[in-house]
This record gives sequence, structure tokens and C-alpha cells, in this order.
Amino acid sequence: MQLTSVSRWFGDVEVLREISINIERGEFVAVVGPSGCGKTTLLNLLSGYDQPSSGVVERHGQVRMVYQVDGLFPWKTVAQNIALGLRHLRDENERQRQIEGMIRLIELKGFERYYPHQLSGGMRQRVELARALSGDSDILLMDEPFSSLDYLARLRMRQELARLLRELPRTVVLVTHDIEEATQLADRVIVLTGRPAQICRELKIRTARPRSLAHPEVVSATRIILTELGIEHDAEDSHGIP
Repeated sequence: MQLTSVSRWFGDVEVLREISINIERGEFVAVVGPSGCGKTTLLNLLSGYDQPSSGVVERHGQVRMVYQVDGLFPWKTVAQNIALGLRHLRDENERQRQIEGMIRLIELKGFERYYPHQLSGGMRQRVELARALSGDSDILLMDEPFSSLDYLARLRMRQELARLLRELPRTVVLVTHDIEEATQLADRVIVLTGRPAQICRELKIRTARPRSLAHPEVVSATRIILTELGIEHDAEDSHGIP
């Protein structure tokens, strides 16, 4: 995927200005920035849901989305929701085989006939990931996928995502307000300025996933991003950290 000099206006409001990003096949890129800076707009441009006011967006392959609030159909079971990602398969036996494989992969064996309201938030997000990773999709776009979960559930879901991507590699773009999440999961973190958003920093994180939050590269990258966003110095001043 590639964005070349992409800008996006909504009426008189300039949201994105001259954004250029090249995302390699199989790369995991996280996008962070101030609230309201245009991160979701950027994701919508990558998905094809929106079009740029100027510049060029190129994508090659099938795109699947995972949203902040899970998009599971409440009247469908776990198996039926996952099956929606396999609609392209005409062979019913093959579709069932893949559904069973995804349920094993997300470790929800025995929950096939459960409905979303019978599952925890983390379990629902695992089903959402399974549906997005099913079939032949090449690109996974994620918009704050774990923000509705509590802190411990978010930590578990990061481990879950890293595990699933080892089994089913994809090109991933993650939009998140959680800096630790970005540095723990991504191969590269793109930091945006306030609106109109421009790229102010890119950090490559070379340590293989999964990564500990205490890993020196994760700690260093988190601190650099917080400083770039003007947060780290305030935190140091308020807590007396040297």
C-alpha cells in the first residue's frame, strides 16, 4: 500500500496535509497522534471507503477492517459470524473446515454456538479478528480495536493478535491512541501532528514480536513518541522524574 502526497479536506477543514507513506507487504504499521488529528480518516483512505482531496492512494489485495466497537452480528453465533469472512467459499465442507480451524486458532472451542452477548469483550474481539483474518484477505486495517477493553484485557489481546499474525501473516495498519500498544506490536510507528495532520516522526522497532512492555526498545520508543507529542516532559514535571 502507498499514499503519495495525500491531503483530505472536509469543506473548509483541512484534516490531512501531504501525507506520503509506503507500507511493505507483511509489515505491521501503527499510526498514533493527538485525538482528532485524522487517524481514522487516514484509515478510511487506505480502505477505499473515502477518497483523497488530492494525492494518490494505491492498494493491492483484499482489505478487511476491525473497528473499535466489534461488528459482530448479535443474532448470529460465533461460527456464523466467522463464516461471514468465508462467503467466497462455495464448498460447504471446506468452509466448515476453515471455520473449525479459526475457532481452534482463537481458542474458543466449545463456544461455536454462543451468541455475542454470551461472550466477554475479549472473546468477542477474538471472534472479530478471526472473521477479519478468514479467507484470502491480504490487508488488515484496525481502528482502535481494543480501546473498549480494560487494561488487562488489552494486554491479553495484544498477545493474541501477535500470535494470530504468526499463524496467518498479513499487512497490518493499526490506528491507536495507546502508545504502548503501538510500540509493543508494530514494526514501524508513524506519529502524526495535530490537524492538519502531517508526519512528524517515524520509528522502526526491530525486536521480533511478541515483545515485553519492559523491553528496552519498547520503553525507548514509547518515551520518544510521548516526547514528540509533548506529553513526556509534562509527566516528568508533575511526578518529579529527573
